[in-house]
Amino acid sequence: MDIVDKRIDKGKAFDWGRISKEYSEYRDIYPKIFYDKIIWRNLCVDGQNVLDLGTGTGVLPRNLYSYGAKWIGTDISENQICQAKRLAQKSNMQIDFITVPTENINFPDNTFDVITACQCFWYFDHAKVIPNLARMLKLNGKLLILYMAWLPFDDVIAGKSEELVLKYSPDWSGAGETMHPIDIPDCVYDWFKMISHEEYELTVPFTKATWNGRMKACRGVGASLSLAELNSWEKEHLRLLDKIAPNEFKVKHYAAIAELQVIKDSDSRM
Repeated sequence: MDIVDKRIDKGKAFDWGRISKEYSEYRDIYPKIFYDKIIWRNLCVDGQNVLDLGTGTGVLPRNLYSYGAKWIGTDISENQICQAKRLAQKSNMQIDFITVPTENINFPDNTFDVITACQCFWYFDHAKVIPNLARMLKLNGKLLILYMAWLPFDDVIAGKSEELVLKYSPDWSGAGETMHPIDIPDCVYDWFKMISHEEYELTVPFTKATWNGRMKACRGVGASLSLAELNSWEKEHLRLLDKIAPNEFKVKHYAAIAELQVIKDSDSRM
């Protein structure tokens, strides 16, 4: 389904379901340290019930499944959820995946120990979503917001690839990333308090084919371009990589994590 949000890409429509196959193949790229920093906080581990918002193809619950938490993943895109189910079943993982917009999620009060949102938090209607997340979390429950992005000003391959995205999608608002804490809307602090945040640099290995796939599976490319535009972009990107990239390389990224704890006492929110 098309998503139109004036806050994102100046309202240009995008649909993650159009590139679910590429998403499943090329966006499961978080390095071990990305997951370690979750586990080190004693989150998403055995004995905990976890809700993963905007789960996409289930990257987060599938990669943390072995730590023993019970997971539910939700996403607005049926195609993304179909891929998540397929990949989980392929690995014999018992994960519940549900197609539902985050604004319409409705589980009983005090259901979850942790709610995660990876690469998706800015898409939500926060004023509507945040009180509902607080309601579904148990006492002292945590909201964990996660993000990773390439650094176009520090990495030539990332920078040149991003320039090509902007050639085809000039209003794409995902460009120009620098390392910074995750932006938290003010309304979140009516229901949550910040426990910790961390930002750190890392590198992610790619080949020409996997980097092309990763770039194709981004909002400014595969999720929003027409088929003709996408084919043209891909040919041009592959020619670019032949000029500037070796067969194997690493791309500079940064990752960020924000750990917030629910405030259950309404008086303490005043």
